[in-house]
Amino acid sequence: MPEITLVEAVNLALARAMADDATVLVLGEDVGVDGGVFRATNGLLKRFGKERVLDTPLAENVIAGMSVGLAAQGFRPVAEIQFSGFIYPTIDQLANHASRLRTRTRGRLTCPMVVRSPSGGGIRAVEHHSESPEAMFAHIPGLRVVVPSSPARAYGLLLAAIRDPDPVVFLEPTRLYRASREEVDDDGMALPLDRCFVLREGTDITLVTWGATTKEVLAAADTLAAEGVSAEVIDVATLKPLDTDGVLESVAKTGRCVIVHEAPVTCGVGAEIAARIAERGLVSLLAPIERVAGWDTVMPLYRLEQQYLPSEARILAAVRRVLAYQ
Repeated sequence: MPEITLVEAVNLALARAMADDATVLVLGEDVGVDGGVFRATNGLLKRFGKERVLDTPLAENVIAGMSVGLAAQGFRPVAEIQFSGFIYPTIDQLANHASRLRTRTRGRLTCPMVVRSPSGGGIRAVEHHSESPEAMFAHIPGLRVVVPSSPARAYGLLLAAIRDPDPVVFLEPTRLYRASREEVDDDGMALPLDRCFVLREGTDITLVTWGATTKEVLAAADTLAAEGVSAEVIDVATLKPLDTDGVLESVAKTGRCVIVHEAPVTCGVGAEIAARIAERGLVSLLAPIERVAGWDTVMPLYRLEQQYLPSEARILAAVRRVLAYQ
């Protein structure tokens, strides 16, 4: 199996889905001739033709609206939004149409579409190119929200998202696009949605994360292991619907939990996870839950970007506070 990057895994999954199913279309700004701003759709136009790889106007609401119409008529559109800072116009179509189509038609129609977009900071881009808006989409009933954290999970989860009968928002961590390589078998096998992945087993504390911060959390777990602390690392992957049972099972084993995410802390998905642990797993807790997250501010530019993003040092500090609690 070749070792590929996360963005190459996205490209591989798109090509596999299109080869397996003639109803799968790719559309968005510059996805065809230019192959996408991050090259995620590179080569697809040449392979599948202009009727299945569509360059669109610079109009995100139109891209989402076209996708809703295509999905309602039997296609499986995969729409690319160039940066998550430009994704907000799609909320109109996603909240008012895509997420409601199944209930609006009493099951007669579904909306099998995917909106995928680079997400998050860490690449020294301007503020509108560094957003982490996952909580906005997770709040919309009827949407799935998926965030991969490795090439293999990007491949398998994107295939699952494309094959799902309902709309999925697929946010790809920009700083992981080319951060590492991993063996990925182009076997067409999807990974399960709505389920956490245990990346590392442990007994002393549960570290819950997703997306780009998985890298820092795993590094923190390595540091803790050298100190004799056994940390279990949970990659949530599907933020909506959330695999609450998977998180609770881990917390029941360890008794302690730190939640790490890049988006602003207030009303983030981490708050929802903490609430569910408090509601259903309170008796398992030996210490208060802590969250390590982005700050409640617009992503600062360049020099301060690394101060905004959760770091290994911030994660370790939170873990040590939780472990020290008596």
